[in-house]
Amino acid sequence: MGFTSPFPDVHIPEVSVFDLLFSGIDQTDLDRVALIDAADGVRTTYRDLIDRVDATAGALAARGIGVGAVVGLLAPNSSLFATAFHGILRAGATATTINALFTAHDIAKQLTDAKATMLITVTALLPQAQQAAEAVGITPERLIVLDGDGESASGHPNADDLLAHKAPAPQVDFDPATHLAVLPYSSGTTGNPKGVMLTHRNLVANVAQIRPLLAMGSDDKILAVLPFFHIYGMTVLLNAALQARATLVVMPRFDLGAFLETIQEHRITYGFIAPPVAVALAKHPLVDEYETSSLRVLMSGAAPLDAELGSAVAKRLSVRVLQGFGMSELSPVSHCMPADGGRQFFGEAAPLSSCGWPLPNTVNKIVDPTTGEEVAYPARGLSEPGELWVKGPNVMAGYLGNEEATTTTIDPDGFLHTGDLAQVDHAGRVFIVDRLKELIKYKGYQVPPAELEALLLTHPAVTDAAVIGVTDADGEEIPKAFVVRQPGTHLTADEVIEFVARQVAPYKKVRQVEFIDVIPKSASGKILRKDLRTPTV
Repeated sequence: MGFTSPFPDVHIPEVSVFDLLFSGIDQTDLDRVALIDAADGVRTTYRDLIDRVDATAGALAARGIGVGAVVGLLAPNSSLFATAFHGILRAGATATTINALFTAHDIAKQLTDAKATMLITVTALLPQAQQAAEAVGITPERLIVLDGDGESASGHPNADDLLAHKAPAPQVDFDPATHLAVLPYSSGTTGNPKGVMLTHRNLVANVAQIRPLLAMGSDDKILAVLPFFHIYGMTVLLNAALQARATLVVMPRFDLGAFLETIQEHRITYGFIAPPVAVALAKHPLVDEYETSSLRVLMSGAAPLDAELGSAVAKRLSVRVLQGFGMSELSPVSHCMPADGGRQFFGEAAPLSSCGWPLPNTVNKIVDPTTGEEVAYPARGLSEPGELWVKGPNVMAGYLGNEEATTTTIDPDGFLHTGDLAQVDHAGRVFIVDRLKELIKYKGYQVPPAELEALLLTHPAVTDAAVIGVTDADGEEIPKAFVVRQPGTHLTADEVIEFVARQVAPYKKVRQVEFIDVIPKSASGKILRKDLRTPTV
C-alpha cells in the first residue's frame, strides 16, 4: 500500500519548461533582476533573460537544432549557462549537461552515449572540449564557446554570434509528458554513470511539487553555487527559483571566502548547499569574519547531512537549516522539509536527522530488501529499515539505452527503487540510513558508513572523513576510515579508532584508518567511495 505525502496534491501544468517559467510573466516582473554574476556584478533582468533565451533558441534552430537533437552543455555556473540551457530547451532540443571537472575522455564518452551533435562550452574548458568534440566528430562551427572570440576569429561561434543572428524562436510541437528535456548522467559514485531521461513533465512536476514547500519569493536573493549541470542546481535554481521570480546570485565554483563575501555583499536570504559546505560553515574560523545575518534558510541536499553538523551551522549562523532528499532519477527532489521546518503543517519542526516528508503527489514504500515485504508503518517511533521506493510524476522515463537497468530500477507499478536504506517515523518523516550498496557487512551485522562519517566529523581535529568496507587478512569485511586532519593537529590512527569505539556498538568500530589530504567527492558533494576502494588491505 505505501504511505502518501501529507501535503495536498498540487496541479501539474501540461506545458514545457520554458512555458512554465516564462510564458505569461507579469509585466511588473520583467524588470526584476533574474541573475547576478558574482564575479563581475553583471546583472540580467527577466526581460533580458527571456529575450536572450528566445534569440539563442532561434540561432540553434537555424543551425538545425530542434526536436530530437541533443546538445552537450559543458560550463561552470554563469548567466551564460542559464541562457544556453533554456535556449536549448526552448528550441525543442534535449540538453545533456556535463560535469565541468570531466576530462576530454569523460566528455567524449557522454557525448557519444547521448548522441549529441553540438557542444556548448567556455574558454576555460575549451582544450578538453575541443579534444572531445574532435573525437566524436563535432565540427568547429558546432562547438560553441560562449565567452570566446567568435566564429570569424576562431571558427567557434560565441554567445554574441548566437544573439546577433536575430532569428525568431522556433514554433516547436512536442508532448511534455514524453519529450526529453534533459539528459543528466547519474553521478557514478559506485559505478559507470547512466543517462537519466527526464521529460519536460518530470521537471515541471518537480518544480510544482517543491514550490509551496520551499516558499521562495521575488524578494529572495538566492546563492547559486550548486553546479547548474547537476540536477539539484538545475531544478531548484535554474527552474524553481526563476519561476518564483527570485534573484540568483551566481558563483562559478565554491570558495569559502567568496561564498561568505557574496552573502555579505548581496544580502543573500536563501542558500542551497551540499554537506561539504556545511562542514566548512561549521568549522572554519573564516566564517566569523563576515556578516551573514541576512540568511533565512540553508537547504542541504545531494548527500546526507548529519543532524549535529546541521545544528552547529544553524547555531553559528543563526539560520534555519533544512534537509531534503532526492536523486537524478527523481528530477531530483522526492523529500523535503518546508521552509519553516514543518511548524505550520505539523506544529513542530522535523528533526534534522530526517530528510523531511514525501513531496506532494507521491507515494512511498519502505521494503525489506531480504524478504521483499513492505515494512510496517509505525504507530510510534521509527519503522524497521528497508529500501525506499518512490512513485510520482517526478520519476524518470528511464535510463538511456539501458532497458535492463530501467526495469530493475522502476517496477511494473511505477515505483522507483532508490537503492537507499531508510526508515519512517509515526509522523511520516523519512530518515535515510545509507546506500544499500555501501552497507558494510561485518560478522553478519550491517554497518552504515554515513553514521560513522557523521561521528568522525564531530572530532575537533577532523576536517573531513569517509568510511568504506575493506577486506582484512582473514577475508572479513571491516570498516576503514579515511580522515583529513585539521591543519596543525597531530591526530593518530589509534586516537581515531578509540574515539569511535567509545561511542558505537562494538561491531560498528572503525578498524583501520588512513590519513589523506582530501576526500574525493562529486561536484554535488557525494563521497566517491569507488576512488577510495581497494580490493584487499
